[in-house]
Amino acid sequence: MNSDLIEDYKMFLNAGKTERECVSQIISWAEQAGFKDVAKCDKLSEGSKVYVQKMGKAIALFTIGSESIESGMNILGAHIDSPRLDVKQNPVYENDFIVYLNTHYYGGIKKYQWVTLPLAIHGVVCKKDGSVVKVVVGESESDPVFVISDILPHLAQKQMKGSASEFIPGESLDLILGSEPPKKKGDDDDEQKKGDKMNAKKRILGLLKDKYGIEEDDFGSAELEIVPAGKARDLGFDRSLVLAYGQDDRSCAYTSVRALIESPCGKRTNCCICVDKEEIGSVGATGMGSHFFENAVAEVIARLPAGYSELSLRRCLSNCNMLSSDVNAAFDPMNSDLFDKANASFLGGGIVFNKYTGSRGKSGASDANPEFIAKLRNLLDNSNVKYQMAELGKVDQGGGGTIAYLAAKYGMNVLDAGVSVLSMHAPWEITSREDIIQALNAYKAFLTL
Repeated sequence: MNSDLIEDYKMFLNAGKTERECVSQIISWAEQAGFKDVAKCDKLSEGSKVYVQKMGKAIALFTIGSESIESGMNILGAHIDSPRLDVKQNPVYENDFIVYLNTHYYGGIKKYQWVTLPLAIHGVVCKKDGSVVKVVVGESESDPVFVISDILPHLAQKQMKGSASEFIPGESLDLILGSEPPKKKGDDDDEQKKGDKMNAKKRILGLLKDKYGIEEDDFGSAELEIVPAGKARDLGFDRSLVLAYGQDDRSCAYTSVRALIESPCGKRTNCCICVDKEEIGSVGATGMGSHFFENAVAEVIARLPAGYSELSLRRCLSNCNMLSSDVNAAFDPMNSDLFDKANASFLGGGIVFNKYTGSRGKSGASDANPEFIAKLRNLLDNSNVKYQMAELGKVDQGGGGTIAYLAAKYGMNVLDAGVSVLSMHAPWEITSREDIIQALNAYKAFLTL
């Protein structure tokens, strides 16, 4: 079973390199398990299974319990966006016979890690006639890939003197789309040279029109993401680790969704929410900072026998228990000075409980109540689930945030609980097979509270 779980997990990562792709997979799984779009349901009762999605980039799943929803829900909350490069609105340009795609990086990345890697383009192009063209290029063996070039070491003396945050400028993270041989030497016809230089861009745009029906202006209403090309792989001779793009936070999203779908309806209503935009502050209509979550809960309450009231919604949200299913930094023996080893999480050590996040003086933290943590410790110990308690790194080294504080504002119990990740936010991240298994077991146990 465990081997099948990991193979299924890798398939999810391969097919879900964007938020839209993740939500599409989750809806497919949910509907196969008997979940229905709440918009198609007039009434809900004990045992009902429904989902609410927003713009194809955020989703909430619910299984209705036997108790009044006013007593609260058990919630698993993860995010499905990952650091990447986004394509600009006017992106295609030609520079001395090479055609480039202009990008803007998304989330916290080390820019130098993205050069000279095989890259793929995923996303959608929305045309004026209302049609939507899905784009995935660079994942099939027969597809071309794309790359950001770098300076050869022989000419990089100036570059190598810059700081790591500066020697690859953000405006230089542009993909090579194609090229055109330059005009023969000796030709002094400037107009002809100019025409030839533009042939490369025209040819690339012509290929896009032939294959996808896309005009250059259509990039203005496109959502195209640049991600590492390639599949998730087993890592190490013992295959104990997984190497893949986007495991922050899709490792937790996958296990959270699977836990909800595989768990029977109980006394409390259970919920799993997967949101967008966490890597840039949980903003926008599909981020946890929006009203998506409470609107989704309101849609559910309105279809229950007691009907909707603002008080019922507020009581429900205030009485919830939530695991903010987000990853933690795994202890790195090669950089051990950055960690408080006694309060670090280790690959293979099980799911990580992070009592508080934030940075330095716990700025921006969501600080979980110890009574809630004690209840969870007892639950996981009785369920034989491996867990560890940790922080992200040493106090003054930095820190990070999750969606936990945005749920805690309702007055519910919230604790960060997720998988350890090595090389977090790199194009290829590392997790432990054991931690994926333990995360699923922990989330299933939590849903029995």
